[in-house]
Amino acid sequence: MNTSEIVLATLNARYIHSAFGLRYLYANMGDFKQETEILEFTIQDRPHEIAERILQRQPRIVGFGVYVWNASQTLSVLSIINRVAPDIILVVGGPEVSYELESSPFNSVADYIVAGEADVTFPELCRSLIEGRRPDTSVITSPTPKLDSICLPYDHYTSDDISHRIVYVEGSRGCPFTCEFCLSSLDIPVRQFPLNQFLSAMDTLYHRGVRHFKFVDRTFNLHLQTSKAILQFFLDRLTPGLFIHFEMVPDRLPLGLRELIAQFPAGTLQFEVGIQTFNAEVSARIARRQDYEKIRDNLTYLRHHTGVHLHVDLIIGLPGESLESFGAGFNQLVALDPHEIQVGILKRLKGTPIGRHDDEWEMVFSSDPPYDLL
Repeated sequence: MNTSEIVLATLNARYIHSAFGLRYLYANMGDFKQETEILEFTIQDRPHEIAERILQRQPRIVGFGVYVWNASQTLSVLSIINRVAPDIILVVGGPEVSYELESSPFNSVADYIVAGEADVTFPELCRSLIEGRRPDTSVITSPTPKLDSICLPYDHYTSDDISHRIVYVEGSRGCPFTCEFCLSSLDIPVRQFPLNQFLSAMDTLYHRGVRHFKFVDRTFNLHLQTSKAILQFFLDRLTPGLFIHFEMVPDRLPLGLRELIAQFPAGTLQFEVGIQTFNAEVSARIARRQDYEKIRDNLTYLRHHTGVHLHVDLIIGLPGESLESFGAGFNQLVALDPHEIQVGILKRLKGTPIGRHDDEWEMVFSSDPPYDLL
């Protein structure tokens, strides 16, 4: 039976998803990497079976990544491990346990909560625990790490991952916007990974056979020179089956970027474009800055002069958005003819300030993940 001193675990929404955050933690484990193992599950797996597989490794420390889609199931798994093996040190981290911790149910099942980006903090915590130095507090707030000091995770995608799973990548972290419904608005400013190091890692993935790259950057097109360098990198490696997904700022598409984008054949690029609302008053209320005239011009250009597949997002339920105004915005978007429109229901994610509108607009949210507007 394989044993591991440290287990990194999470529950993905589906098997095809890969746990990007766990790979970052593993890459930065330093001397403890040989004693650390990643175990990935899905939210469809039974909590008892997940706990059993983890306990089979006989770990001293288990670190769990907690997200809005797996919070309830993760809580069940941790409760089981706590009852069966109370000597195991349980550590949780991730967006779902980085905010509003005073009311978090994870306080009762986890020994430690790491809030924020844990790439450096979690390995440091493991070292302290293994050396017998327990922190004075159960909640550890990570300082924002410098991205040039973080070991990149891309070597830790396995051949099986490359063959069967989505490969996530990021050239930056953070978001320049302050949209009140989004956790990314709390992560300002945008920080860039060293470009040459990042592109070298992408080249290695490409030569290992990766053809689908899903960028998780919130603002791929924010810094023009970086965006152009990344696009040129993939343009130089065009091959059948190459597919790159970006999330873009909808009202920023300067000429230099347009010219590069137009060189990609149809089906190679997908842009996820978060417009969220066409109601300028609502947009201002939630501190979302966007130029609607530029958005229309950019979407029209992309749709009719490039091969980009356009996936555009709207949110229903924003404060002050009536059924009629949402319908008018939806019609405007339909007229722009994107390939896909995704309508999401507003959620009150932990840490976001969207709840400040609850009383004025009589907004009621579910108390259970994913905290949908009711």
